[in-house]
Amino acid sequence: MLDQRSLLGVADLAPAGALAILDLAEEYVALNRRRDKKRGVLRGLTQINLFFEPSTRTQASFELAGKRLGADVMNMSVGSSAVKKGETLVDTAVTLNAMHPDILVVRHAMSGAVALLAQKVNCAVVNAGDGAHEHPTQALLDALTIRRRKGRLSRLTVAICGDILHSRVARSNIALLDKMENRVRVIAPSTLLPPEIDRWRVEVFHDMKAGLEGADVVMMLRLQTERMSGGFIPSVREFHHRYGLDHEKLAAAKPDAIVMHPGPMNRGVEIDALVADDLERSVIREQVEMGVAVRMAVLDLLARNIPGEGAA
Repeated sequence: MLDQRSLLGVADLAPAGALAILDLAEEYVALNRRRDKKRGVLRGLTQINLFFEPSTRTQASFELAGKRLGADVMNMSVGSSAVKKGETLVDTAVTLNAMHPDILVVRHAMSGAVALLAQKVNCAVVNAGDGAHEHPTQALLDALTIRRRKGRLSRLTVAICGDILHSRVARSNIALLDKMENRVRVIAPSTLLPPEIDRWRVEVFHDMKAGLEGADVVMMLRLQTERMSGGFIPSVREFHHRYGLDHEKLAAAKPDAIVMHPGPMNRGVEIDALVADDLERSVIREQVEMGVAVRMAVLDLLARNIPGEGAA
């Protein structure tokens, strides 16, 4: 069980709560592989997916998750909504609240925006990514993928490589992996590290092979050029040469190390196509599958705290 109304970040999630989500997600992995993928645990509930940023994997998996659990799911097209006409986030929250949704799934470009919105509505809120702050369900699906491949979620060496500065995925993964007592490394040029990195519970490397030495898990991050306004890297070609994952660099990790990527991938930039498609090492496709199961588990557990008929 989760003893909270909303899931806004890994920072607020106790280890027991994270494990409860992962354990229930295992059941949903099995369900999703059957012909009949439906359960009625959200029957009668309304789920609104409110995405202020474009998304394919996250929005699609939340939509599938809600529908497979029996919820009435609505995707709001923010690009054509009142937000584009000058409506504030608070106004949007008040408007949505008047529709009496039960679960609101929100992605926003500004850090903290989802938490602000959650204060203004009466329903459960799930953070589907806010700025460079958090992406809790991505960290949970990554954790499930790791646990299924490695047989455990502790005492592992995990290397997170690339654009740490702009990555909410990195922040949520670091927080969750630390809670589960893993050794976490970050590998990036100094220009792509946050200024507060010294306060994070991570080991910092600027050399790819040194950082990958003996790693159990290699997590690559997309180079988020859309969030860059200055000279963060000399060139994409130079970045790939020094920090792009290929089989030569991967050889520094353990022979059974797995390769992850939250997507979408920039092939030939942060990851070589041959590594991304290596079925023995890459678990990128599994991450997509685990995403639906984890989001089903999150919606299920949060719905159990919604009062009234049909919440369990």
